[in-house]
Amino acid sequence: MAKTSNDLKATDVPQLFRLNVEVGDLIAAFSFYTNLLGVEGRKQGGSRCYFSCGPVTLQVVDVTASHLPHPAAKALYFTVRDLDAVFLRAQRLQCLVQENVHDAPGGGIVVRPWGERSFYAEDPWKNPLCFVEEGTVYKG
Repeated sequence: MAKTSNDLKATDVPQLFRLNVEVGDLIAAFSFYTNLLGVEGRKQGGSRCYFSCGPVTLQVVDVTASHLPHPAAKALYFTVRDLDAVFLRAQRLQCLVQENVHDAPGGGIVVRPWGERSFYAEDPWKNPLCFVEEGTVYKG
């Protein structure tokens, strides 16, 4: 019989610890994410590397041995203390999105209607990324 919400204990809440994005070139992806995130990745066995992003690890996997990369869910959200610095790195990598988000440039630093100061980017394998200034995160 399935448990009801009354049966679940607060201590049994699943904790997200790793997100996976698929890429088509691990060396290029390692360089891209190291430069964009401003943190050094850790190369792992199995055509993958890890980037520590707070309590969640970003796992970047080269899947070309078996299939073409499939973009991640829309989008992976990162909080950062210095949004302007990350934005400058994204500009240098030419990875800012071109489309609008709620009638404002997605690839520009904007305060969104829900109050977050953010911008959107995309890695070379079409994985959507969003960077939000710490302290402005909308928690619903």
